[in-house]
Amino acid sequence: MELRLAITKVSDLLFGEKITMDKDGNEIREVKLNIPNYQRPYKWSAANATQLLDDILEAMLANKEIYRVGTLILHDNQSQYDIVDGQQRTITFSLLFKAFSVLYPDLEQPVANLKFLDKKVDGLPDTRRNIQGNYGALLRRLQGIPQEIRKKLADYAGNNCELVVVITDDLSEAFQFFDSQNARGKPLYPHDLLKAYHLREMGDLPQKTVETTVAQWEAMNQSELARLFSEYLYCIKEWIKGDWAYELTEHNIGKFKGIRKSDDFPYAQFYKGAYAYAEAVNSSSIPFVAGVQNLKSFQIDSPIIAGKPFFEYAKHYFEILSDVRNNDKYSGYYINDNPIVKTLDVFYSSGVGNGIARLLFDSAVLLYIDRFCPVRPSQQDTEMLNRFVIQAFAWAYSLRAQYHNLGWQSAQNYILGRTNLVNSFNLFKLISESVSPVELFAALDEVIKPLSIKNNIKRHKSWISQAHDENELVRDYLDHFQDHKLIIA
Repeated sequence: MELRLAITKVSDLLFGEKITMDKDGNEIREVKLNIPNYQRPYKWSAANATQLLDDILEAMLANKEIYRVGTLILHDNQSQYDIVDGQQRTITFSLLFKAFSVLYPDLEQPVANLKFLDKKVDGLPDTRRNIQGNYGALLRRLQGIPQEIRKKLADYAGNNCELVVVITDDLSEAFQFFDSQNARGKPLYPHDLLKAYHLREMGDLPQKTVETTVAQWEAMNQSELARLFSEYLYCIKEWIKGDWAYELTEHNIGKFKGIRKSDDFPYAQFYKGAYAYAEAVNSSSIPFVAGVQNLKSFQIDSPIIAGKPFFEYAKHYFEILSDVRNNDKYSGYYINDNPIVKTLDVFYSSGVGNGIARLLFDSAVLLYIDRFCPVRPSQQDTEMLNRFVIQAFAWAYSLRAQYHNLGWQSAQNYILGRTNLVNSFNLFKLISESVSPVELFAALDEVIKPLSIKNNIKRHKSWISQAHDENELVRDYLDHFQDHKLIIA
């Protein structure tokens, strides 16, 4: 394993394909930059791009001889240098010099020498849209700068702007630097920090495996992946314990770091053994020969196994939550053309209060599926799940029915059973402590109480939409309460 630290002028890096000087004062040549397929899309907005330009302009006008514009972390991958961190800034500098070349075709460094612009970008719409938009924004911003200043700025950006460069031939170490660098700078989403942490735990795996794993991670919608961790998995873990769910940040992501390969405590061996057993069975011919289903390798309320299993864990719950959220009749295995969900999708998909109630409902269904539904549910499993959907709906929307203006604090008190509202109890703890759906339903039948029209509903009914479609397939959710005897006069 080799680690090198260096400093480079932006022009040397982009036009000369070299790094200006390593710690011993030597030039590093033939630095062919590459954006690996595990990288995230180009996310910088026009505001980010023009802010970089304005920062450079401000530094030049302040007569700063050298302006450090950030850190570049590179993985020395034999014939090329993969950008692990610094992609956003590197692409933006390339677009900036492209814009300069349009205004000044006779620049000392012709844009034709900017080989990085020849790189093919991925087909993700975010990347293509942002590259086009940011190039236009930079060009317009440059046109607004006086000509005599603008030409000096082109030279300053190339020869006075520098990057600190970290080069390593070990991919896991590159991600370790990525993690620590971003923890000190602009905060990343917690799921991004977890990605970096678990990549470090994959240091003994083939590089191709690492790249494939990260590519699958990046292929998932990143905003939805962030929501999965911050609004669902984290909250469910806290609520199961009877604790308040605060914001998921870099300071409390430890519960998603899990058990490391080197951990040899009895509890760690137990959970690693359970995961290994499930993986061994699923990769064998046993399910096919015995006519049984694959085993689930994860449970929400169990510790995570660090490294590659973490990425499988994220994909597993991402797909289940997507299924829960998608009520299409022919898509997925769990929630399909459910009339209650159809009502919520059509009339109760906007607004803070409705969003909170739906989060509670979806989270409860997610936990139930995790605990009691196999990978491919049978007809009996589906019937049981549909029965639970009614009870989860009664619980989550009892809260909504009793609040005109529902906020997060009121919701958490309700979840943990700390209010006098009807049906205020910890459904998540109850699910996690039940050994079967039958036991869970028996307990829910005892604790779920119907709402009183006189005391709970009357003030609420006046502002709820009373819309009905022609076929009466979509109805006010209180009609569902009536259908399932969840309202009393």
